[in-house]
Amino acid sequence: MDSSTVAFATVPTRLGDVLAAVTEDGVAATHFQDDPRLRERIADRLGMAVADDLDRTAVARQELTAYFRGELKEFRVPVDWRLMSPLQRQVLGTLFATVPYGEVVTYGELAARSGTGVPARAIGSIMGANPLPIIVPCHRVVASNGLGGFSGGEGVESKRWLLTLEGHLPPTLDWDI
Repeated sequence: MDSSTVAFATVPTRLGDVLAAVTEDGVAATHFQDDPRLRERIADRLGMAVADDLDRTAVARQELTAYFRGELKEFRVPVDWRLMSPLQRQVLGTLFATVPYGEVVTYGELAARSGTGVPARAIGSIMGANPLPIIVPCHRVVASNGLGGFSGGEGVESKRWLLTLEGHLPPTLDWDI
């Protein structure tokens, strides 16, 4: 068994308590909620013991906090891609590298950009299985005829909120960003 560890941090946001799982290589998972069972599942998937390490999680906490305040446009925290298959890594890596803050790409455009030959419909499944939402911005992938789906937080409303925060969508009257 690997002797590496994972440390967890929680960041309070408008969309709930965002959980970050940070290995010695970088952020390996984020989630729109935090609970002990979820932490256990992530640690099991990583095959790692849990460490209490505030220093390791400091950059992830700072960057997520700044992002949700509208102060951070590009994550610089190291990313640990190990929870992704090679195909997921190629598609999500393309998203991470080519779709900046405030911009969107359609499922079909991301399929073509990734060079994987994966159909647009399958891109949606890869987005839904993204272990690093927010940092690897699956909310920036939209349908050609609207927002499309979203499995994080409160679903499409969370996607709408994130795209509004980034300035891609105009705020609605009842929203406070």
